[in-house]
Amino acid sequence: MRILGIDPGLRRTGFGVIDVQGMRLQYVTSGTIVVPSDLPLAQRLKVILDNIREVVQSTSPTVSALEKVFVNTNPASTLLLGQARGAAMCALADSQLLVHEYTALQIKKSVVGNGHAAKEQVQHMVQRLLQLDGLPAADSADALACAICHAHVGPLVERLANSGGLAGGKTVRLRGGRLTN
Repeated sequence: MRILGIDPGLRRTGFGVIDVQGMRLQYVTSGTIVVPSDLPLAQRLKVILDNIREVVQSTSPTVSALEKVFVNTNPASTLLLGQARGAAMCALADSQLLVHEYTALQIKKSVVGNGHAAKEQVQHMVQRLLQLDGLPAADSADALACAICHAHVGPLVERLANSGGLAGGKTVRLRGGRLTN
């Protein structure tokens, strides 16, 4: 399985691609799409759309993972972030990729073990888990962490869904990075 992780942002959108073979994670590539802030909004969204399409075309992922938008104190910023996320999601859907969504809490809990981990902790764990020579940039690390989260959680949730849940027919949902009834 090759996973493309996306950390959406209107100014900076991180991407990271990993290969998964059983429990083994292997780094493929990562980077940051830097969007010029002097462009009109529609053109900024097109930059995100076009660049993610290009990443998909050049890396051939089999699945994608996208960080969910959180609601922050500034509603205008939240709406703009949602539009950037929408552009990323459209690029993924247009490329025929299944999109899995995870909250920042789920991603951090899956990668660091603490849903409230600092960005630096995420960067260090991504470096360690993928055996990178250097510390990845913050946006790239967040995208790689999103991909790692899906590598850890996605197959389990899929297997449980395909098997009808846990013994006794209970359904399972992912909440805050852990499985619950």
